[in-house]
Amino acid sequence: MHPRLPIVTTPTPLEYAAVLSERLGIDLHIKRDDLAGPSLGGNKARQLEYYFGAAEVEGADTILITGAVQSNFARLAAAIARRRGMHPIVQLERRVAGTSPLYHQSGNVLLSRLLGAEIVEYPDGEDEAGADAALHARADALLRKGKRPYIIHLSEGHPPLGALGYVDAAHEILAQRDDFDVFVVASGSGSTHAGLLAGLRGAGCAVPVIGSCVRRPAAKQTPRIARVMARLNDLYDGARAVGDADIWTWDGALAPGYGKPGPDARAAMKMMARCEGLMLDPVYTAKSFAAVPVLVESGAIPKGSRVCFIHTGGLAALFAYQDTLSELI
Repeated sequence: MHPRLPIVTTPTPLEYAAVLSERLGIDLHIKRDDLAGPSLGGNKARQLEYYFGAAEVEGADTILITGAVQSNFARLAAAIARRRGMHPIVQLERRVAGTSPLYHQSGNVLLSRLLGAEIVEYPDGEDEAGADAALHARADALLRKGKRPYIIHLSEGHPPLGALGYVDAAHEILAQRDDFDVFVVASGSGSTHAGLLAGLRGAGCAVPVIGSCVRRPAAKQTPRIARVMARLNDLYDGARAVGDADIWTWDGALAPGYGKPGPDARAAMKMMARCEGLMLDPVYTAKSFAAVPVLVESGAIPKGSRVCFIHTGGLAALFAYQDTLSELI
């Protein structure tokens, strides 16, 4: 058993999307992990249950994490750190070019500041190892001052504890409904995608899991998921049931790149809002849900399919994209 700190009130709802089901000709349900955890929630709360579980076993008093400027992971880590009496240090990487001042002040940045997180910057948004190294340098300085830091790593090569949160989520979904034909989820760092897939296969569920790429193209994301899965094998035996053919990534809504919603993502945001009254964020869920109507139209998801869309949250970032949303509406 791996140490786990309960954070998410479970089960999160699994809601039938009646209007979208009729419009798309499928049986669509939405797993509301946008409601998971504090400070506007999101899927990272499930992952953080295991990171904070490990941190508390180690007696940590400081949490260090790195992510994009509008990182939901960092904001949630700061919120949970405050709940546990820890000091949060949030390192924000410049991954998205050409952003407005609002992007650097609102949304998750604003909430992290409200939470009292110590915010530092890292100039390169495509250097995961370097970003983690910067956290290690800061952690070493804290150790010399008698502090007990715990680092939540971004780069590969570390145990994917966060993926265990989505092993749990897979089992939770199957307990709510066990006859889905396909699952659709965002695929970025890979922990949510890999954990969900491993949890389903470990429970004997063989249906496809489509990971919609939000950061890198499918040609790079597929082997990344395979590498995460290989490390997950050491944490969860069910991951060994996942074969290469099980890893399905789709990058049809990735362009023009991370943190920038293209036409399909923008259409998905409007469709979800106007059909179901639910918001999608421009970075993750707009691109992941975009896979559903596009793949239904192409026939890759057949009409009449029972589809589970994992809503991973990220709604705080909406307010940092005011200019983009103003154009959309």
